[in-house]
Amino acid sequence: MDLEVRHLRALCAIADTGSVRKAAVQLGMTQPSLTTQLRRIEKAVGGTLFTRGRTGSRPTPLGRSILGRARPIVAEMSALMNAVREVTAQDGGARLRLGGTGSRAVVGWLRRLHARFPETETSIHIDVSANELLQMLADNQLDVAFVQELEGFPLRLPAGVGSRVLVAREPQFIAMSDRHPAAARTEVALEDVSGDPWMVDPTVDDEYAAIRRLFATAGMHPRVVQVHDNTTAADLVASGEAVSPCQPTSVPRHGMVIRPLRDDPLAVRLLLVFRTVTAVERQLDGLYDDLGAAYTEVAWANAAYRRWLLRHDSPLLLRHGTPWPGAEELADGGAVRGLRDVSGTLPAARLSAGDWGAGD
Repeated sequence: MDLEVRHLRALCAIADTGSVRKAAVQLGMTQPSLTTQLRRIEKAVGGTLFTRGRTGSRPTPLGRSILGRARPIVAEMSALMNAVREVTAQDGGARLRLGGTGSRAVVGWLRRLHARFPETETSIHIDVSANELLQMLADNQLDVAFVQELEGFPLRLPAGVGSRVLVAREPQFIAMSDRHPAAARTEVALEDVSGDPWMVDPTVDDEYAAIRRLFATAGMHPRVVQVHDNTTAADLVASGEAVSPCQPTSVPRHGMVIRPLRDDPLAVRLLLVFRTVTAVERQLDGLYDDLGAAYTEVAWANAAYRRWLLRHDSPLLLRHGTPWPGAEELADGGAVRGLRDVSGTLPAARLSAGDWGAGD
């Protein structure tokens, strides 16, 4: 087997992340696929390139030697592809390359952007990994992306990538079978579901670690099940075989309910990330405003999340300074207190985005 640039890029990713699993996420691959590729590369070069231990994957002397030659090649190829894309963009007219970790707001965002930029060619790339989308921005494969950052696991922005906060702290809800003993409650405590298997997608950045930390802090030790396939995961939840964290904008499938977790112990920050020093920065306010309006729309449409928003006097209750119709009647006591403008204040589990989506 001859080594290709993609093989060298894989080696660099493993070395940079210190983990085959994290490298696979960064490269948009599954861990087994990257492990198989690494074995083929090692067979081709005739030696072991990484040692695997409790602290992660570390280059062997042979690995360091190859990495020293691989990094300049990968950098040169990235520079070449960036130059080609820039020329293509100039020749092909206006274009906007969007990315996202999956959200029901994407449809509304696209609709508004098409109205704002009717002559612009628009594409969108959805990936469960925010880190992969950040790398695509750095590599000039995307212009702007809507991502989420798990609380306690901050994203590292590559050089040339900026961010604006859309939602400073959004709670993650829980999806469960409508036959679950806690399903009839309007709010679920951790102890109510600590005996259930918790299902996560191992390809979602840091989700597994966040769930482990959440229960370790609470002194609980539920079983965690890792499932890659969204359809299977949703079926397992509806059948009562597991529960799963999800976005509060999620719509439950038949046999499933979505509930807030008491005291909101699991949360994310929603970000608009973008390439800096490019034409997209000049359009950033419009991109941000359209995303904020689209997100507020799906948040308000979800009954369970709407009740949470009203109870917490969320900034999402105002869209560009205009109260949502009926907000006063829905709030406890007949009035929404302490409402704030979303400007400047304003993607979790992959299962929620388009698969489950507004609470019951």
